[in-house]
Amino acid sequence: MLVIVCPGQGSQSPGFLNPWLELPGFRDRLSWLSAVAGLDLVTHGTTSDADTIKDTAVAQPLIVASGLLSLLALFEHPADGFRRVGAGAGHSVGEITAAAAAGVMSAEQAMVLVKERGRAMAQASAVRPTGMSAVLGGDPDEVGAVLERHGLTPANINGAGQTVAAGTMEQLAALSSDPPAKARVIPLQVAGAFHTEHMAPAVQTLAGYARAISTHDPRVPLVSNADGQVVHDSREVLRRLVAQVSNPVRWDLCMETLASMGVTGLIEIPPAGTLTGLAKRGLPGVETLALKTPDDLEAAHRMVREHGAPRTAMDPTWRLVISPAKGIVSFDHSGEGAVVEPGSVVAQVSTLRDRFEVTANHGGRVIEWLVEDGDPVSPGQPLLRLHPQGV
Repeated sequence: MLVIVCPGQGSQSPGFLNPWLELPGFRDRLSWLSAVAGLDLVTHGTTSDADTIKDTAVAQPLIVASGLLSLLALFEHPADGFRRVGAGAGHSVGEITAAAAAGVMSAEQAMVLVKERGRAMAQASAVRPTGMSAVLGGDPDEVGAVLERHGLTPANINGAGQTVAAGTMEQLAALSSDPPAKARVIPLQVAGAFHTEHMAPAVQTLAGYARAISTHDPRVPLVSNADGQVVHDSREVLRRLVAQVSNPVRWDLCMETLASMGVTGLIEIPPAGTLTGLAKRGLPGVETLALKTPDDLEAAHRMVREHGAPRTAMDPTWRLVISPAKGIVSFDHSGEGAVVEPGSVVAQVSTLRDRFEVTANHGGRVIEWLVEDGDPVSPGQPLLRLHPQGV
């Protein structure tokens, strides 16, 4: 199974788009997205210096635009990707890239949303000097205790021995002076304490924009930063995108979900490298590729052929209800022919920690249950087949 992952802020570097602009049409498309975002992304991706592209209001649109355009080089037509990709995920702002790539929103809608996200988060960051530092290694419990002692938030729990601490610059300086045992602290090139309470002012602003976006349900399973759940309802995708701004990123749980789904190949789109590094440690045995330049496209196309499972178009007269998480499914059996109302909870999936409701967002008439009560299920696994009412 092939998955596409989309990096977040801090992955950009000066000039990373220079080789991509040599591809036919790339500059024109980037200029178009620049017009949508109201930023010169061509300049920022080629000649702007590190301090300029560190600015949240610049970095976030640049990262999303570069990711979306690189996918057009990987898949000549979006439908090719929908047929081959088993799942998608994005880290932090990369979730917007992943959502647009999955068909939840258009590229233009994604650029408007990320422009306002970057602007709102930059304004929130300007209230007080804040930042983020990666904590590499150390005992996880001790790392958590040290962060709490310094008043810091574990904003990104990335797995593979990496936690990102966020807070004020004074708190981060104290962490550097007093780190957890056997851990390294590395300051990150970001301009704020993202995914913490410091970003709360941006949430309300983004919620208003999100309500105005017309959406479509994802064409491929999307794995959420919030808890590693597979999300298949477009409005829920947007709700989570907004809430995630001030809540921690659980990339460790995303990798757990991808492993349970049976991933065999992982491609990280530009600006690539960070998530591939985490996957090499957190997903042993999975072939990974950081798509950094067009020179990597030949290897990427090979991986698509070898790991991408061809999928035929789904019959439009029925819909699947899928599991949001790994666990044990339970339900009150609704027999064949029973009518399920839109938004009804049809089952629950229980794990050792949580209990997730399974909702039939569109409703319909029960054709068949694809699992038995008490069965173990995986994230994204089909549970129930429904025939839409009126079709």
